Amino acid sequence: MSAAPAERPHGDRSLLDEANRLMERLPGYRVEIIGGVIVVTPPVDIAHSRAIKKLDRPFVAAGLDDGESEVHQGIGLWLPAGPSDYAIPDLCIVDADVDEYLVENNCYDPSVFRLVLEVTSGNYQNDLRSKVVAYGNAKIPVYVIVDRRHNRLHVLTDPVADGYGTHRVHAPGEFVTLPESIGAKVTLDVAAILTAAGRKPEADTEAE
Repeated sequence: MSAAPAERPHGDRSLLDEANRLMERLPGYRVEIIGGVIVVTPPVDIAHSRAIKKLDRPFVAAGLDDGESEVHQGIGLWLPAGPSDYAIPDLCIVDADVDEYLVENNCYDPSVFRLVLEVTSGNYQNDLRSKVVAYGNAKIPVYVIVDRRHNRLHVLTDPVADGYGTHRVHAPGEFVTLPESIGAKVTLDVAAILTAAGRKPEADTEAE
């Protein structure tokens, strides 16, 4: 998911307090703090939701939603880059004991996340740049991006400081097998995912 920057906090409110205030004011919007900046994402379109459903199925079919791991949408991930940073990936695979790793503000320690996935919309550069740095710094093993702007699927692995050591870009017609470190062998049909996601119109470059 992508987001647009919001105003910084005013008065005596902390960054986290301001983010929570915005969530109360904007029901249905997603509020995150990435790199010390509050970002706000409008409700997603139907194609975005359709892509998430298409992606959820192979993970569940591979048994990743039972036993030692779980598949979730919209779970808070506490980020180590700043004192209040957190993200809410569109989809994630986490260890089954995730409940024991609650940090703050309904967000969980990054050590229990095996994979995070974002489907771009609006300001797509947030997913392709800011979150690459954030998730790499958090040592999330696998980051998958459904890039609706460029009609590509990105798979990032081998987290390093400020990003990932391996970044592969896949086009329609390819089948991508994800690292088995996520807990099972999962192969994604790039064309099927991008068709479900739909390509964003060229004019839709910024979230309001």
